Amino acid sequence: MSKTIPWWSPQMTGDEQTLIRHVLDSNYLNDGDITTRFEQEIARLVGAKYAVAVTSGTAALFLALAGLGVGSGDEVIVPDVTFIATANAVRLAGASPVLVDIDPATLNISPETLAKAITARTKAVIPVHVSGRAANMSAIMEIARKHDLHVIEDAAEAFMSALDDKYLGTFGHAGCLSFSPNKTITTGQGGMILTNDDALHSRLRELKDQGRAVRGTGGDDIHNSVGYNFKLTNLQAAVGLGQLSALQQRIERQRRVYKLYAENLEGLPGITLFGFRLDTGEVPQWTDALVQRRDELEQYLLARRIHCRRFWFPIHTQAPYRLPDNAFPNSTRLMPHALWLPSAFTLTDDDVLAVCRHIREFLSL
Repeated sequence: MSKTIPWWSPQMTGDEQTLIRHVLDSNYLNDGDITTRFEQEIARLVGAKYAVAVTSGTAALFLALAGLGVGSGDEVIVPDVTFIATANAVRLAGASPVLVDIDPATLNISPETLAKAITARTKAVIPVHVSGRAANMSAIMEIARKHDLHVIEDAAEAFMSALDDKYLGTFGHAGCLSFSPNKTITTGQGGMILTNDDALHSRLRELKDQGRAVRGTGGDDIHNSVGYNFKLTNLQAAVGLGQLSALQQRIERQRRVYKLYAENLEGLPGITLFGFRLDTGEVPQWTDALVQRRDELEQYLLARRIHCRRFWFPIHTQAPYRLPDNAFPNSTRLMPHALWLPSAFTLTDDDVLAVCRHIREFLSL
């Protein structure tokens, strides 16, 4: 290859500089009017009543849990296949993450294993929409209603991905977004909590800002409760707003990348894509695949300057959460073969076709 094909590559639109200059000229760099504007724009885009900007997707999960009263002595059900931040946020809230196995067809939480894991201490469940693919929210919400559980969607990989004309992150009591550098839009680090609940929204405002229901001066403010500092600054929000000018173009490109892979790798022995329902509104954050000889393929592509990313280790194999493999047959079997293919919205059709050509060559060896 004469060029490097990245797995992902963030990109600036040019609008960020204008907005950042506006913030610098205002001499107000903290969480302020630009952050509010960013929140309002995200809420409008996904059809949520409220959006609360915070420092990261992990902080969003923690604050959503804390805002719903989840804490010491409670259990929160978490899928075994997710970035470890999902479980860490539960620990940060003082609760215990209870890991459950996944649906092998989607890599998302299995409603069946969710239902079996519920105990008298279960307070919430965090379904994760892996790669932007919707978890079975109708089944999850039904189980949650039956057992009086809070549902906090980890939609870190699912911004603007929808299920039947409803955006992921807006099904549960709260939904959490991430704006880290490998997402469709980025603020460097940053996150957002979506909710339609008035009381939860007010509580989140207090929790993210030292117990203040409204922005204060840092002097004679009223602090209604214990809170923390998880504010997103105007500088970061300016970057996010600038990124939004290219949002629809990027979404269409991510869909196009997945469609090219699906068309050109269909039926090949040794590789299977985890599908996306584009017709119902899903947006592939990344295109993911199950590869029989994953590690060999990764090295083959890397030698040709094509970058992929291996999937996470199952959380139950990580030291802070270690549990026996036999409780997680699907994640244990699948994760050593799961791979994210190059998925950047910066890729051209020719880039994706080149990746497909090299994958076919590898599989023919």
